[in-house]
Amino acid sequence: MSLSHTAAEFMLSDALLPDPSSSRAKGLRLELPSDRLLKFVTVGLPLCLVSLAFAREFSAGSQISCFSPTNFTGKQSAYTDTACWDSLIHHGFDAEGRAVTKSLWALKAFPYSLLVVAVLMYLPYLLWRYAAAPALHSDLLFIIDELDKSYNRSVRLVQHMKKVQQASAEPERFWEEYERARRERYFEFPLLERYLTCKQHAHALVFIYILRNLLLLLFLAATCLYLVFLHLNIFFQDEFSCSIKTGLLQAEPHIPPLIPCKLVFFSVFQLTSLSIGSIYVLLIPVVIYNALQLCQWDKGLLSVYEMLPAFDLLSRRMLTCPLNDLNVILLFLRANISELSSFSRLNAVSALREATANKEDIDTVIDFMTLLAGLETTKPKH
Repeated sequence: MSLSHTAAEFMLSDALLPDPSSSRAKGLRLELPSDRLLKFVTVGLPLCLVSLAFAREFSAGSQISCFSPTNFTGKQSAYTDTACWDSLIHHGFDAEGRAVTKSLWALKAFPYSLLVVAVLMYLPYLLWRYAAAPALHSDLLFIIDELDKSYNRSVRLVQHMKKVQQASAEPERFWEEYERARRERYFEFPLLERYLTCKQHAHALVFIYILRNLLLLLFLAATCLYLVFLHLNIFFQDEFSCSIKTGLLQAEPHIPPLIPCKLVFFSVFQLTSLSIGSIYVLLIPVVIYNALQLCQWDKGLLSVYEMLPAFDLLSRRMLTCPLNDLNVILLFLRANISELSSFSRLNAVSALREATANKEDIDTVIDFMTLLAGLETTKPKH
């Protein structure tokens, strides 16, 4: 065996990928980076702000300050603050002088409504985690393993072809057999390709992913409308007139009919609502962009694997409408590209193929590795 053949054999042996480790299944990302960012912001922001609001409430004490009459004792003033905070009803007069009341109870419930908002924002994540993530995990694990195995099969096939060529007494006959095998598609390993083709006709993952984004979009819009309602109706009124002449105090002549009060925490709630509302409005285009990703194919990853003889979804134009499970899987394959060992190697081979002068002789990774193994010296010129 010549030195060049020995070098080619060692080179092809090094090209084989090692067996996948058991940690691959645990390292798969079942959320896109943009979805993970959305979950962190939409759920974490209201929780953070409501915790600050509760911390201020516990540290500052009373959230209301009422201007009690001077003849009130300390206990009577404390009772006035408590009674007005419990009722939170503004007593005023309309343009015609008639007495009207306006409930400000939404201010008291505002911190708890932020907790409800955080729970609602977490629901789309729970839907994805329990309805789609298990199936997606199985699909990704199988496809990543099969892509790496297809790469290894191609390398082993090149190794076998090199040995057959060395043992062949008629080089021209060898290349004729090789061309016939390529025409009749003997080099294919159709399991992965057929599996991906079946995923083109499945719509469970894409339905759940679109539903997740629609729910998130609905909750973002509902939260923004809720905050706008609070600002238009309540968050411009930090002072109100309170009445404590109820119950046993209704007949007391020394108690005034209305007592002016001021909400101490009003500016904090205004700042909290403006922060959440502005950030949620900015996140709405991100959610729309995530959903619109499914309207086009990610052909960059597929084009690299077109070099494999077992993979020609693009060359046979099998890609149809992108709204199917295969497109969702391709998005998550891109997010888990670090787990796909064969991608970096095929990407390097693809770059070398682009830089090769004799491009017409290099159609698949088998052709390229055949050239690397030194078989081009005996290949007849066309």
